[in-house]
Amino acid sequence: MFAFAWRSIWRNRSRSLGAAFAVAFTVWMSMTYFGLSNAARDGMYVNLTDTVGHIQIHIRGYRAVRDFREAVLPRAAALRDRLTRALGDGLIVEALEVPALLSGEDRARGVLLVGLRQPPALRRRFADKFVREGRLPDPEDLEGIALGRALARTLQVQIGDAVYAYAPGTEGTGASAYVVVGILRFPDPAQDARGAVLSLPAAQELAASDAVSRFEVHVPEFRRTTDDAALVPLAARLQAALGNEVVVETWRETYPAISSLERALRPILTVFLGLFFILAGLLVLNTVYLSVVERTREFGVIIALGANRRRVLGMVLLESLLLCGSGAAVGLAVGSATVARLARGYSYPGAWREVVEAYGLPEVMYGSIAPVEVAIIVAFVIGIGVLAALLPARTAGRLAPVEAMRFVA
Repeated sequence: MFAFAWRSIWRNRSRSLGAAFAVAFTVWMSMTYFGLSNAARDGMYVNLTDTVGHIQIHIRGYRAVRDFREAVLPRAAALRDRLTRALGDGLIVEALEVPALLSGEDRARGVLLVGLRQPPALRRRFADKFVREGRLPDPEDLEGIALGRALARTLQVQIGDAVYAYAPGTEGTGASAYVVVGILRFPDPAQDARGAVLSLPAAQELAASDAVSRFEVHVPEFRRTTDDAALVPLAARLQAALGNEVVVETWRETYPAISSLERALRPILTVFLGLFFILAGLLVLNTVYLSVVERTREFGVIIALGANRRRVLGMVLLESLLLCGSGAAVGLAVGSATVARLARGYSYPGAWREVVEAYGLPEVMYGSIAPVEVAIIVAFVIGIGVLAALLPARTAGRLAPVEAMRFVA
């Protein structure tokens, strides 16, 4: 029956090739979309975790605290030692965020000063990503500061100029003068307009000695969203080691809106691709139905020779599945080659590169496709093969042998 079905679907070669091509194109497009989507998800993941870490540690209840002095982690040096012992492998970033008023010679603006202490590898990555002129302040520099590009324009300052910070309500000096050593370019316009970076010792001298707003834990080996499963037990281990005065959160807990957006990408894309499979299925339905109509007399003879209706239904269903399977095999082969090329890394050309960067994606991204996504595509192919065969199979199965043999197309 397999050979008979295979021969039948190629009786009208051009029509069958058209339907098979539609299935192949839809399968190839689905694999490519999944590859691009996963590249965007992983790129967003890498960019985000490079910036905020895979795990953050704050003082408990930090979201509800409005007073700067109650929002920081005191005795940061001792807490860092405990964190280092509990963490083992992994990189630790210390950050102290200080709301302040920053002024140039003639203008002033409310800003968020961020004092950072980063391991050398993360510091180089941060500089490569954000520094557009000059450099970052040295790790122990008490006088240097780097400003967001929009903030520097607002204050009308450039590299080498002096700026003055006022941070009332803090426990440090509360005021200090800095020299602009770098201009940064943040993708987020709000951060570009209010962001300024200085060394952690400089921020602690200004606002809170031996205190940080948060610790960030970076795990360099985690570069894909699928690596996140290992974060939950790591966060639980750190929480047990650091006690209940602090709260240890994965990035998904710290930024739930971004996490929800990332998790919604695959279902949205699956629904979108389902619509394309429906269109391809209509073409398959048309091909199989016309094939059944053209072979009405043949089906009448088959039924007259003793084939039951169930066997006729199976013949039509097999033809539809073979037609879809042929197209799917080509689509899977070409789609696999496309995803393999994307996996070696790609970037968008020209102005698109800036658009991609504005959405928080890296310049170079790497495509991939998960087995479950291939299974979704195969399920769609089988689904349209079965659904497209239902009407023609029902028509063929209900033929009366005598009337069928009198049929003239």
